[in-house]
Amino acid sequence: MRRRSALACLAALAMTSAAAADTPASAPDLAADDGIDRLMVVLRESPGADKHDEALVPMDRLEVDLPGGRKAAMTPAWFQLIGDMHLRLVFDSPDSLRSARVEDLARLGLTPEAAVERAIRNVERAYGTPASTPWHQLMQVRGRSPDYDSSYFLDRGFWRELLARHPEGLVVAVPQHGGLLWTPAGDAAAVSALQRGVGALYDSSGDLRISSALYLFRDDRWTVFQRARPAQAT
Repeated sequence: MRRRSALACLAALAMTSAAAADTPASAPDLAADDGIDRLMVVLRESPGADKHDEALVPMDRLEVDLPGGRKAAMTPAWFQLIGDMHLRLVFDSPDSLRSARVEDLARLGLTPEAAVERAIRNVERAYGTPASTPWHQLMQVRGRSPDYDSSYFLDRGFWRELLARHPEGLVVAVPQHGGLLWTPAGDAAAVSALQRGVGALYDSSGDLRISSALYLFRDDRWTVFQRARPAQAT
C-alpha cells in the first residue's frame, strides 16, 4: 500500500499514513520491473547527519537475510545527499518499491548523478510534474502521488524556474514524504514561520519524517539554510 498523507497546520499537524516497503530485496534475481523506465528516487532521513554540500556520497554495504538462514552483502544505490537526508534509487512497481543496487546502475550504464536525473524524469512521467499551491504563508509542492512529493526536491529544472522569478533564493523544507514546502528567501515573514514551524512538521510526521533542516536553493546549488536538529539519544 502506498503512503498517503496531508499537511494540516504548522502548530499542530496530524499526518497519518500506511507505509510502503522500500527495504532491499533479499533475492538477487532480476525481474521485469528492474528496467530503466522503472527507476525512481525517494528521499529518506539520515538521523544525526549534518552534511553541508549536495555531492552524492555512497552509503555503506548492507547485510540482508536470505532463505535458509543465510546472509548476503549488498551495496544499495543509496547516497548521502545534504543535511540529514539521503536518497535511495528504487525500482517502482504497483505494490512495492525495491531498492536498486550499485550493480543495477552499472547494468543500466548510469552514473549515480545520471541515475537520479533519469529517476526524476520517470517520476514526472508516472506521477506528474511538480506544481506549487499556496499553503498558509508558504507554497507546497505536489505531484499526483504523495509517495514522491518529496522527490521533487531533486528536480533541478523545477527549482531553476522558480529561482528565475525569485533570484534572492528559495528556502525549502522537506519534513516528510508527502510534504515539500518553499518560500522566497526575500519573504522574511514566511521564512521566519518556516524556521519556527519545521520542527513541529518533522516531529508530527512519525515514520514518514525526512528532515528537520531547512535548505536554500541559490546560485544553482543547494546549501543548508538551517541545520538539522541533533539526533536524540534513545
